[in-house]
Amino acid sequence: MADLLVVSFPTEAQAEEVRTRLLGMQKEYLIELGDAVVAVKGPDGTVKLNQVFNPTAMGAASGALWGTLIGMLFLMPLVGTALGAGAGALSGKLTDVGINDAFMKDVAATLESGHAALFLLIRKVTGDKVLAEFRGIGGKVMRSSFDETKEAALREALATAQDAARGAATPA
Repeated sequence: MADLLVVSFPTEAQAEEVRTRLLGMQKEYLIELGDAVVAVKGPDGTVKLNQVFNPTAMGAASGALWGTLIGMLFLMPLVGTALGAGAGALSGKLTDVGINDAFMKDVAATLESGHAALFLLIRKVTGDKVLAEFRGIGGKVMRSSFDETKEAALREALATAQDAARGAATPA
């Protein structure tokens, strides 16, 4: 069972930085992400999704490989590659893996112009180590499927960062 977490940030750069840090933590086996998408609301109200996994490109590459192999059987590898790539790209375009794109666009539409949201589909997590990494990043939890204690701990970590930023901004 995977958990969904949506955190909003004032800038796209902050959301991308957090996603990069989490992807690095995934290499250390501290977290396993099913999907990590940054959604940005533009000044004109449109929502742009920056996805890590592109199913169309992956489908085209996979289809090209299989098409080449099958094409070699019939002594037409180039035709097989072209047909396989086309079929793979089409199947990849029709496949929605991870978090539903329509859901992400609906949630991101509620953001202020220029703000970004980080959508995470979390399969496994080493809570204390990942939570320690979340301290100091800022952001606000928009949606979560965590239980109440995990969500409260996450909100507290984010609030600590916001309080520290406010304290540094106010003159003594």
